[in-house]
Amino acid sequence: MIIKKVVFVMLLGMFISCQEAPKLHLNYTSGEAFGTTFSVQFIHAKKIDHSNAYDSLVDVINSSMSTYINHSDISKINQGDTSVIVDNHFKNVFAASKKIFKETEGAFDPTVGVLVNAWDFGPKGKIMKLDSLKIDSLLVSVGLNNVTLEEGKIVKRFPNTFLDFNSLAKGYAVDVFAEFLESKGYENYLVEIGGEIRGKGTNLVKQMPWKIGVEDPNFDNTQSYSKVILLHDEAMATSGSYRKYKLDKEGNRYAHIINTQTGYPLKSNLLSVSVLTNTCMEADAYATALMSMGLERSKNFLGTHKELKVFFIFENEKGTLETFAVNGFPED
Repeated sequence: MIIKKVVFVMLLGMFISCQEAPKLHLNYTSGEAFGTTFSVQFIHAKKIDHSNAYDSLVDVINSSMSTYINHSDISKINQGDTSVIVDNHFKNVFAASKKIFKETEGAFDPTVGVLVNAWDFGPKGKIMKLDSLKIDSLLVSVGLNNVTLEEGKIVKRFPNTFLDFNSLAKGYAVDVFAEFLESKGYENYLVEIGGEIRGKGTNLVKQMPWKIGVEDPNFDNTQSYSKVILLHDEAMATSGSYRKYKLDKEGNRYAHIINTQTGYPLKSNLLSVSVLTNTCMEADAYATALMSMGLERSKNFLGTHKELKVFFIFENEKGTLETFAVNGFPED
């Protein structure tokens, strides 16, 4: 009799447990933001739509740091308005930029935008020769060391210095989306904006880790992914020279990334750099910096920055594509 009661209690417990187990939903939202697309996935027992919240976050970040909006804070600053009090988003990105600018010895520099604009980079455009005197005059205003944040206001040593956070703003927006999801208590999510990604937990609906692809460097603007990796509580960003580049008369390809020392576009065999690290903002910024450094200098830098897992795609002397993984970037 006692045994029967025990069995009954066990069966009852199993029944209640099954009844209480919630059905999990993969909540998915996609849209347009920052001149590209975004997607958000998270696991929850209910179907929930946070579209309005995502739109609000995009509006706030754009109002702070979009160089494509004339009335944004950064545009006003670039236009010479010294009265702008920047918000916390701007402060966060500025502080990270200062840190990475110093660590990379200027390879990452958000003030180089004036030269990017001068070279008039567009997809597959031809190299336009700029007068060396013009380049020298523009270089005077380049250098994040000449920009400070004092009592909430940006102070520029040279009035013509042009701030542009596009090289890490998308990554920062990914982090902002991720922090919003975590504030709601979601422990399993994947956020992607324009190819920059951050994930946490796993896809519990499919019972497997989040999978992401490393894009192939296709010069015909097609997309393909020959490498797929599992994302474990990290962020990944990729910088490449295969979408924005120019050709000179000899057919040499120049990346849209400008050498901050010379003021000229970077001629490099490095096609793509993917970085895995804790935040997408840092991954985004370091990917840009490493592209600017080139392969050999990047290898030396990464020897003292083990927290950065990096995957390079480059052309060898024969014009054949090769890959190189550093600091434990997953091979498969």
